[in-house]
Amino acid sequence: MRHHLILRVVSKLLIPFILLFALYVQFHGDFGPGGGFQAGVIFATAFILYALIFGRETAARVVPPHVLQILLASGVLIYASVGVAGIVMGANFLDYSVLFGHGIEGQHIGINLIEFGVGTTVAAVMIMVFFMFTGRGR
Repeated sequence: MRHHLILRVVSKLLIPFILLFALYVQFHGDFGPGGGFQAGVIFATAFILYALIFGRETAARVVPPHVLQILLASGVLIYASVGVAGIVMGANFLDYSVLFGHGIEGQHIGINLIEFGVGTTVAAVMIMVFFMFTGRGR
């Protein structure tokens, strides 16, 4: 891919917009269609595009595999922590209404935390699967 100048330039222009769209989907998910899973896949798509154009080794330097493992575990931990916080505060697992005093504020913050955890985990898993498939035979 070193000689494909047009692909390199176009991808450098598109990747920031893809990441911005992923953030939009992430934080607009509680108001409309979208959320953590979709945002995680869109984010991973931008990263995979970067890896396809500029090479697997360059992409591995941007986000090393040990960072992906930390992100994966952090997303699951965020999800589980919000659920356990509901239990500790005397409600059911993933009952957000008890998180921050008022029911509506707790619902809003709780779903945003859950969606952020899901998005982080999905993006890390998708990128890790890409690294595993592209690293086969090496």
